[in-house]
Amino acid sequence: MIKRICRQLGFLRNSKYETQYLNDTNIRTSIYMSVVIIALEIWMLIRYVDKRPGLTFMEYFDGWTNYLILLSSAVIILCFGIRHKIHEHDLHRKRCIPGLVTGLIFFILDILLFARFIHVRKDKMNFGDLLDASKYLLLLSALILAYLAFELLFYKKPQRSAAIYGQFLNVIFAVICLGFGCETSISDVSKERQILCFVTMVIYAACLLIWKPYVSFIILSASFLYFYHDWEPIMKANESPYAQKILEANQINFFTFWIALLMVCISIYQQRLMEAKKDENLTKAHSIMKKLAVEDELTGLSNMHQFAQDAELIMLESPANRIYLFINVDNFKNFNDKYGYQAGNEFLKTTANIIKNGFPGDPVARQSDDHFAVLTTTDNLEEKIRNIRKQVTSLHQDIYVDLKVGSYIPNMNLSESTVLTSTPSGSTIELRAAGKVIDPHIAIDRARFACGLIKNKFDKHYMEYDEKVDKDFHKRQYIVNNIDNAVSNGYIKVYYQPVVWSDTHTLCSCEALARWIDPEYGFLSPGDFIPVLEEYRLIDKLDKCIWEMVCRDIRHIMDAGLKPIPVSLNISRLDFELMDTPSVMENLVQKYNIDKKNIHVEITESALANDMGELQSSLSRLKNDGFSMWLDDFGSGYSSLNVLKDYNFDVLKIDMKFLSSFEKNDKSKVILNTIVELATHLGMFSLTEGVETGDEADFLNQIGCGRLQGYYFGKPMPLEDIISKIKDGTYVIKRLE
Repeated sequence: MIKRICRQLGFLRNSKYETQYLNDTNIRTSIYMSVVIIALEIWMLIRYVDKRPGLTFMEYFDGWTNYLILLSSAVIILCFGIRHKIHEHDLHRKRCIPGLVTGLIFFILDILLFARFIHVRKDKMNFGDLLDASKYLLLLSALILAYLAFELLFYKKPQRSAAIYGQFLNVIFAVICLGFGCETSISDVSKERQILCFVTMVIYAACLLIWKPYVSFIILSASFLYFYHDWEPIMKANESPYAQKILEANQINFFTFWIALLMVCISIYQQRLMEAKKDENLTKAHSIMKKLAVEDELTGLSNMHQFAQDAELIMLESPANRIYLFINVDNFKNFNDKYGYQAGNEFLKTTANIIKNGFPGDPVARQSDDHFAVLTTTDNLEEKIRNIRKQVTSLHQDIYVDLKVGSYIPNMNLSESTVLTSTPSGSTIELRAAGKVIDPHIAIDRARFACGLIKNKFDKHYMEYDEKVDKDFHKRQYIVNNIDNAVSNGYIKVYYQPVVWSDTHTLCSCEALARWIDPEYGFLSPGDFIPVLEEYRLIDKLDKCIWEMVCRDIRHIMDAGLKPIPVSLNISRLDFELMDTPSVMENLVQKYNIDKKNIHVEITESALANDMGELQSSLSRLKNDGFSMWLDDFGSGYSSLNVLKDYNFDVLKIDMKFLSSFEKNDKSKVILNTIVELATHLGMFSLTEGVETGDEADFLNQIGCGRLQGYYFGKPMPLEDIISKIKDGTYVIKRLE
């Protein structure tokens, strides 16, 4: 409560911004005041001459003294106010010749007034009385000299210093105005006139100019007491009862007027202070937004918007030997999991400083998360990368954290010449004319792509975006941009690979595999497009297309009077995130009116790691709906036994890696035998993929693996080939009853 009262009265210190705002407002207000006073004083001078015709020049000059003092001070304040506005907008900061000339003219006028004042009164008063009578001339001298000093010495001062200096001038100006108002009104009262001059000057000096409330209280109280001290005797000179009543009424009105003006001063101050706070908050918000527009909030590095601007400018001015780097903090996710996000943020800040110091003077930005972008030169690049890696890896010895760096050298038009640039790996990249600067975002994206190629290679930490990488990059971009076109135009094909019974080698089912036969790239293998579609979360478009084509093919076979072949469909973990997979499958079998026993759902065991939530629920829905559930690639991950414990599958599909050393490694046979027995004990059938020889097929049959798949029985082929082989007896269909 006390603090709030102190704040209202102005005893608490304002912020620098608030003080500056109030000072600037005072100076702007003084401009308006000075213009009004100049107009009034010129009018008073003219009126003085008009009312007193026939006087000599010196007699006019003596009568003009007070008017000239107030006029001079108003002109000086006007000059300073205009000068301050010029400073405020930084138009220029040279000495103002017109202002200097004006100041000198009024300084000479002040000297003449002072000399005339002393000459007229030298024999009529002592030094003390003379000093008291000339106080306004002395104040005017101080005002003019202060202004001249500003123009000569302080004109280069910053805006805040100039505003405080202007506040000092306003104080002198206010004292002159108040003194003039008091003395003029006392003179008017003695001649039975009103006190309007005093009222006007008090309003000008105390209300229009903004003072702290306690300062306003002092100014108003001192002015009213000073005026009342000379006014009261004049009012009491008339001793009639009627005059006494007027005096009492005037005293009440005088006190009420003092209170009213004080309240006005406080109200104006609080209003201006509120405006200052609001303006300060807006300025701070603008400053923060402006900072965020060019700076990363966490690390203080440039953001990518600012990085792109800086990079484009550099590439236009000095493109030779420039190289873009994409830096990824490897294993940062595990660091966050172990130490928490706050420690992770501190680690990123430290890493950002290391990278920035490792490339002094070069544009460095945080792209996102734990990714950084750099535009530097190829000079000593290998050493720079080695140094920052060494510093980062030494930050925490108890957890593996390292840097992976991808690079891209932009193609530039270097005066129609060819430039050979060496890179850290020792290779040479040729730069030829390209016509314009490449977009830095594209350059960093290519460097990022190169970095991604060594993501899981612990022995490699640097990768260049070369010609081969460029082809792979454009192929990836082509896949992402054309998956919809491929689906709609039939470039996506279904190939079927036979699955046979191990004892009779008769056909029991097929696995549906996607192939992309493109008019531009030709045959695209699944290894080309499936990882890309998964990375860009577009795999659902491919899978939904394959599922529908399989259901349509089964319906086609049935309509042709042939026995349908059960088909297993691969489902990605992302399919459950990107669509309602159980509903899609249910709708497809209803749309083509096929039996659910002809559809087998395959999902890899790696997709099920550490997931006991919505994915498990969706798989349960599929199984409860009547679809046969197969666990694919068993043994390729690290959580196989947990998967067998937590999920219910009909078929266990053993990964082909167990057959890669079948002939030389007896352990493979032991492991395969154990897995088949485990599947049998858990109530599942077993299927081994990757069978390529008769010996492998015979061994798997002997240990009880019921189904086999591999090139030994047939490669993936179009539906027409499967049907032909069934018709010519190559494949005999034998379903499990």
